[in-house]
Amino acid sequence: MRAYKELSREELQSLKEEFEKQFEEAKAKGLKLDMSRGKPSAEQLDLSMGMMDVLTSESNLICEQGVDCRNYGILDGIVEAKRLLSDMMEVPIDNIIIYGNSSLNVMFDTVSRCMTHGVLGMTPWCRLDKVKFLCPVPGYDRHFAITEYFGIEMINIPMTPAGPDMDMVEKLVSEDEAIKGIWCVPKYSNPQGISYSDETVLRFAALKPAAKDFRIFWDNAYGIHHLYDDDQDQLIEILEACRRAGNPDMVYKFSSTSKITFPGSGVAAIAASDANLQEIRRQMTIQTIGHDKVNQLRHARFFKDINGMHEHMRKHAAIMRPKFEAVTDLLEQELTGLEIGSWIKPKGGYFISFDAMEGCAKAIVAKCKEAGMVMTGAGATYPYGIDPKDSNIRIAPSYPTLEEMKEAAKLFVLCVKLVSVEKLLEQ
Repeated sequence: MRAYKELSREELQSLKEEFEKQFEEAKAKGLKLDMSRGKPSAEQLDLSMGMMDVLTSESNLICEQGVDCRNYGILDGIVEAKRLLSDMMEVPIDNIIIYGNSSLNVMFDTVSRCMTHGVLGMTPWCRLDKVKFLCPVPGYDRHFAITEYFGIEMINIPMTPAGPDMDMVEKLVSEDEAIKGIWCVPKYSNPQGISYSDETVLRFAALKPAAKDFRIFWDNAYGIHHLYDDDQDQLIEILEACRRAGNPDMVYKFSSTSKITFPGSGVAAIAASDANLQEIRRQMTIQTIGHDKVNQLRHARFFKDINGMHEHMRKHAAIMRPKFEAVTDLLEQELTGLEIGSWIKPKGGYFISFDAMEGCAKAIVAKCKEAGMVMTGAGATYPYGIDPKDSNIRIAPSYPTLEEMKEAAKLFVLCVKLVSVEKLLEQ
């Protein structure tokens, strides 16, 4: 196929008319498709329904520590849940605290604590003239929403196929004491599905920040969310890498079972150094008497161990994989050689990232909406909702059925072609 930019004006006009006709036909179907967020489908949620039968009114709800899970006690999580999630997060059991249902909540709390009380006895961030965060882009909109909420200035860091541009990260953190943190989704990143290379992780661990209270916010949301059994990305474990590099306190690592069991009813955790965890526990003693131990016990007894979790995730992959491939196969089939978009075929996670021609993303998303398909807003993958090139679009294949996903992929490709042709005609 010839690149669209090589076509004559007459050829582009002819394509535009053809695509407009197809678009009107698509609109007439009255589609109602939701690809706006990475929500598990009902089919995926059904995989965890056995969890509802693990505990009954006859169950013994005494945990291994001898505490009745129906009552108060055990501030930082029952040992069964710690064992399960520490294995999932690849950290020692003593370096983890179990929270409630949401890792986003834990991240918000962590930034909030840094703002109001500082980090390990240092000046609270709210008392400083300026606080800045590095934000690998495209990235996770809810991360950016947290830092924006606290008035923290966000600096875009371009993503590469190996992770964030580490030359830029190293230079900025070493020179500017106002830079206090960086957001990271290190495995199957949101939205590109990129996993950080070994070199990138080791460079993170060896950072020499000007700010002694600089922290890496390491959101390993998709640690076990592989799409393929025989082709999986592996990460160097960041806590251990930081310890070896002489920076044991530099990282907070977050994870949850939200996209493993039930979003909103999962179990979240933070892993960090002993010093960091002591500080977090001090806050927790004021904030709560303890999180939902019954839910922790339910998860531990349902999965039994990490092997049970991996087996469960293979069932998720069997549902997710055909949907991802429906999108990437069609993109390859329909757009290869046209030079109107690029994408990455991920090996895991929840999203496919598509980069349209510059200045086209908002128009493509609007066209999709006009034809009955809701997508994540263009720009959402950048701080302040501003994509400087207006090109990145996040595709979330999990929620629709496979048949809906095939329909959605066709509509998306059509909108990409139509908007791209219109853009070229404008030029």
